[in-house]
Amino acid sequence: MGNKSSGMGADRDSKRSGKVKNHEGQERTFASCYQLGDELGTGAYSKVKKCTDKSNGKEWAAKIVNRAQLQPEDAQALEDEIKIMKELDHEHVIKLADVFNEGAQTILVLELVVGGELFDRIVQKEKYTEKEARDLVALLLRTLDYLHTHDIVHRDLKPENLLLTSREDDANIKIADFGFARHISEVREMEEACGTPGYVAPEILRGLKYSGKADLWSAGVITYILLGGYPPFYDEDQDQLFRKIRRGQYQFHAPYWDHVSEEARDLISQMLVVNHKQRQSAAELLRHPWIVAADADLAGKDLAPTLTEFRKFNARRKLRAAMETVIALNRFRRFSTVEYQKSKSLDDDQAESSQKGKSALESNEDGDIAAVTSIREQGQAALQEG
Repeated sequence: MGNKSSGMGADRDSKRSGKVKNHEGQERTFASCYQLGDELGTGAYSKVKKCTDKSNGKEWAAKIVNRAQLQPEDAQALEDEIKIMKELDHEHVIKLADVFNEGAQTILVLELVVGGELFDRIVQKEKYTEKEARDLVALLLRTLDYLHTHDIVHRDLKPENLLLTSREDDANIKIADFGFARHISEVREMEEACGTPGYVAPEILRGLKYSGKADLWSAGVITYILLGGYPPFYDEDQDQLFRKIRRGQYQFHAPYWDHVSEEARDLISQMLVVNHKQRQSAAELLRHPWIVAADADLAGKDLAPTLTEFRKFNARRKLRAAMETVIALNRFRRFSTVEYQKSKSLDDDQAESSQKGKSALESNEDGDIAAVTSIREQGQAALQEG
């Protein structure tokens, strides 16, 4: 998250005020530069719409944040996110093109990607090989090497933040969502834990001073899923989940890993090292034998058995995310009510949403994603009522 006035040629005062002037001395506003289009998504405090640059017709995504609804720590996080994104310029990182502070709104103009989430594309494949998985992991490692070289740790790598640029290209991914990103040089011991439970590095859970290698742990979890079809660390009890992560308790289960090469498994073992000081860097992992293996060798290693487990995992992952959206939207909807009514309604809504989500999850063991639509529709209904 973060804050910036707009790019180009603004002086210090204009940056503070959020008002930027063009070359003719006229104030640049979002409306003077961009034409808003269709809505792409909605959150509790923001919405994303397609927009078009009036000067050249290029399409972007406008993330419109209502700052009045943000808690102070969230407002600061928004400032930090923008500050970091302004420093980045890489083909596999979502680009921040412009920022406008107008009234109670901050509008981020971001690179438009329309290919959806990487994992959603993989489950649609009929053929899947180690070469395809290797190419994705290599791309991720190269991008992380860029970030870490520029003193930035992402801290929230997960499937939802790996986006495809188009519907036609299966391999060109972009890393998105720098809301938890930090400058590595500013990280201190005993910082508040952040990230997503199944992907967070053990050193973050332990409150240790960490580096970009925390991202390599998360990348190791993603690589495990890409090759095995399910996560290395799982437990319904979050405390138990974190205990497994801190101890590095995972294995390559038979028969699910019997078809995966020894070299691929070795790469994962180099990434999921509990002691972050012994964990390899992105630059080192890029020299791993599996990463530099010949395309022809890996193209012949079929991952069809992985796809079966992958589809089950992805359906459950999407369902859980949709269920959490219902709960969050119900919570947000109640904020404007009397405190007593808000608390009681929140408890009732959360319990009801959790039960519906649990029932849907239990009926979804075979990877049937029909329940996802139901949960998403509940989320949209909750939003519209609000």
